[in-house]
Amino acid sequence: MINKRVQTEATSSLYSAIESMFNEAQIELKITRKRVKNINFRLKPYQLSVSAPHYVQDADIIRSLAQRVDWAITQHAKLLKRQKMNQEKGLAPANNDANPIMPVKLWGEPQGLIMSEEERLRWYRHELDNVMPSLFKKWQPIVGAYANEMRIKKMKTRWGSCNTRAKRVWLSVYLPAYPIECTEYVIVHELCHLHQANHSPAFWHEVKRSMPDYKRWHDRLAGRSGEVD
Repeated sequence: MINKRVQTEATSSLYSAIESMFNEAQIELKITRKRVKNINFRLKPYQLSVSAPHYVQDADIIRSLAQRVDWAITQHAKLLKRQKMNQEKGLAPANNDANPIMPVKLWGEPQGLIMSEEERLRWYRHELDNVMPSLFKKWQPIVGAYANEMRIKKMKTRWGSCNTRAKRVWLSVYLPAYPIECTEYVIVHELCHLHQANHSPAFWHEVKRSMPDYKRWHDRLAGRSGEVD
């Protein structure tokens, strides 16, 4: 855990810049103090875990992080690409085929259908458009935040996004391939950004408060649940 209260102005600015870059790359930064000898880095989908000895100063952790930002962002992109290839076959178009034919799932269940990418996304967009009003109506009072606009977008690298100024939430058109609880989690996640614009502990506290079992659906979308789609 980084103690911002004891940081110098320069160190604090550097840490804020690092956080911003990781947030942009959708990488949650998790720093913990442990009984280890060195500062260790572990990268997995959507998270960089940093474990540091108790005696190491915050400034040293931040400097070490700064040296690994480019590495983490580059490797994270490769990691997600491998994950999609290995665990999400049938959910994203092949790189060498602009309009592949693939089996279809709806809300996590196989439908016994074969559709082209264009047909599948048209169907997903229709299904997502149908459930969005009721899901936002359900979760906005729970989160205590209300979006001005809810839209659907073809996004392959993120499941949702939130423009906090306009209070506009975008959902990925690929979400209907997963259980509907995954879509609910993404809605909660993005609405919580209206409380906390970053991925700070305060942000994750809001997510957990609103949806106590969020991690199950977060991990499902991140490919860490062990369930192969």
